[in-house]
Amino acid sequence: MQVVIVDDTNINLVLMSHLVKKLDGVEAITFQDAKEALHWCKANPFDLLILDYMMPDINGLEFMADFLESKEGDLSCPPILMVTASHDVEIRHTALESGATDFLTKPIDKIEFLARTKNMLQLHRANISLLNQTSWLEDEVKKATAAILEREQEAILLLCKASEYRDPETGAHIQRMAHYSQMIAKHLGLTESEQDLILRAAPMHDIGKVATPDHILLKPGRLTDEEMVIMKQHADIGYQILVQSSAPLMQVGAEIARSHHEKYDGGGYPQGLKGEDIPLVGRIVAVADVFDALTSERPYKKAWPLDEAKEFLVKNSGSHFDPKCVDVFLAHWEDVLAIRNEFQDDSEHE
Repeated sequence: MQVVIVDDTNINLVLMSHLVKKLDGVEAITFQDAKEALHWCKANPFDLLILDYMMPDINGLEFMADFLESKEGDLSCPPILMVTASHDVEIRHTALESGATDFLTKPIDKIEFLARTKNMLQLHRANISLLNQTSWLEDEVKKATAAILEREQEAILLLCKASEYRDPETGAHIQRMAHYSQMIAKHLGLTESEQDLILRAAPMHDIGKVATPDHILLKPGRLTDEEMVIMKQHADIGYQILVQSSAPLMQVGAEIARSHHEKYDGGGYPQGLKGEDIPLVGRIVAVADVFDALTSERPYKKAWPLDEAKEFLVKNSGSHFDPKCVDVFLAHWEDVLAIRNEFQDDSEHE
């Protein structure tokens, strides 16, 4: 361990460094110039500062104040042992209140000096050990949290796969619309954590379709009014499935499931919400989902050309879609094309 000793009198430096070296595994670093010492202490790690009070240019209190200010918030800051020839109680109190860990008076008692030095080095070692343990625990918590999030995401993907087996939508569609959603969220100014939640939650948008009967879900033609009523139930069912979890990701997924079929003019379902009463995540996913559904081929329809899908978004901006979400989506068309090219349906590779 390293002990820094600052004193303007050379004989004191020689004496204290000689005593410090009696301690096992301890090295003394001495400075007679306080300014030089302060510069070094700010730039280098060490384990104990032994600081004289009466020095020219910078006294011990001024040195300590400057040094501690540079270490503000650093929990590994070393202890400080103030040494003074003064018996003034007020100076001792000021030193302790200003951040000194302990103090000694001159002439130095060798036994007391070694005992206090040894105790403070042990204190610092214990503090560093505690900080290391805290850091290790934080890392372990991060690992455990990451594992939980990974299992949570696996559960979500399994739910989505269960839905895919019954729904003609493909896994590539889910990936595209999720990344479109993240892209819109990013350019709307949402935080990175909010963008990540939307990316991971968007694939759950139609999870409620697991409860939709096959003859309705897989019907190639237009649904009757009665069948459409049943089909629309998937939004509320998806919400009920996901909202039971307290996990933030599931809560966002539940909100998306229930709100992404709402329309900006209030003509959507299941609640008939209007404008900004529709949760932002629902408004974002509505644009991403509809655009990709239009431009994707299905057993019952051909894919729309990109220009026609863009025109549909523009035409329905303010009625079906939030104009801000549409504007952001179209303003970053290169991002849209990049996502579309990255996540292609299997048939597009053949």
